[in-house]
Amino acid sequence: MKIDLTDTTASKINKALVQGRRAIGTPAVGMVLTLVIVTDEENAYDALKAANDASREHPSRTLVVIKRVSRTPRDRTQSRLDAEVRVGAEAGTGETVVLRLYGEVVDHAQSVVLPLLLPDAPVVVWWPVNAPLDPANDPLGALAQRRVTDTYAAEQPVRELTARADTYTPGDTDLSWTRITPWRSMLAAALDQVTCKVAAVEVEGEEFNPSCELLAMWLADRLDVPVKRSLSNGPGLTAVRMATDTGRIVLDRADGSLATLSIQGQPDRAVALKRRETAELIAEELRRLDPDDTYASALRFGVERLSEVSDAGVAFDEAADAVLEPPSKSDEQSPGLDAPSPGGEPVEAAAEAAAPEAEAEAPVTDAPSGTAASEKKAAAK
Repeated sequence: MKIDLTDTTASKINKALVQGRRAIGTPAVGMVLTLVIVTDEENAYDALKAANDASREHPSRTLVVIKRVSRTPRDRTQSRLDAEVRVGAEAGTGETVVLRLYGEVVDHAQSVVLPLLLPDAPVVVWWPVNAPLDPANDPLGALAQRRVTDTYAAEQPVRELTARADTYTPGDTDLSWTRITPWRSMLAAALDQVTCKVAAVEVEGEEFNPSCELLAMWLADRLDVPVKRSLSNGPGLTAVRMATDTGRIVLDRADGSLATLSIQGQPDRAVALKRRETAELIAEELRRLDPDDTYASALRFGVERLSEVSDAGVAFDEAADAVLEPPSKSDEQSPGLDAPSPGGEPVEAAAEAAAPEAEAEAPVTDAPSGTAASEKKAAAK
């Protein structure tokens, strides 16, 4: 059921919600949270579709805030609020209100949203595009327990990560971080299967993909090893290679759907690691409303610190060679002078100890040749 309201108020919208629930025979409110989507007209459809799909797992009241741009100075002075109220099949398993703000009311969106929030229910604000630099201090973000942004939608995603780190507040999260959840789970499971020490890591992916940077920062922060960031044609993340003292661990996904996990001494395994839709990402974020300390720690590691290692370009290769290069045959067969002897002493010391005994047993050859000849003649007589 869909109810259109033109030049309306928050009070009339609430009445329309009650009317809609009664019309479809569900007067009770069964939503668990309020999801506020702040977007523009271009991206509203995709964001609303993702929210409706996620509502099958999290029934919620979805408020879509669309700030319309006024064309003339006269229109900017005229404030107006239009709304679409959707219940039943039109809104998934929850309720949806599409709010279009005009004129001066655009600068006071929180005043429109506040009366429409579900009482005693958590609030989540999601910016699919054009997220503020400081979500927690945004008027709408201040109403929420969780604030979801998407760095991938920014013009300069990698630089945006630095701004997110500077303004991070508990409750902030990013869909670019949510995208790497399967990667983090698979890499952690791979390390649990072997007892090893990681020496270096290489993360391979698209150039302007913040998920690649976040995964690299997470690995560098948790493992405290050099992480090399290398580029590929994608899609998204393509491979993670870890050099350990027992061999290399490689998680390679070249086609964006099926990955191969390779562990030294074990057969290769195919792993389902497809790229997820936005609805799945939002559903995952709505499962937890507490602060994500792991994301905060990885974000604060800093893109600059990661870039210092990546710019060097040899950290992974040198560390990998140090733990993976086998000893040469010459080192195994021809020990040096300082190599231990079978008795545990250095070869040089053993040689010096054996020298006096060799001199005592060996025949004397330092006597003059004449003396040796006379001794032979005496023995013949």
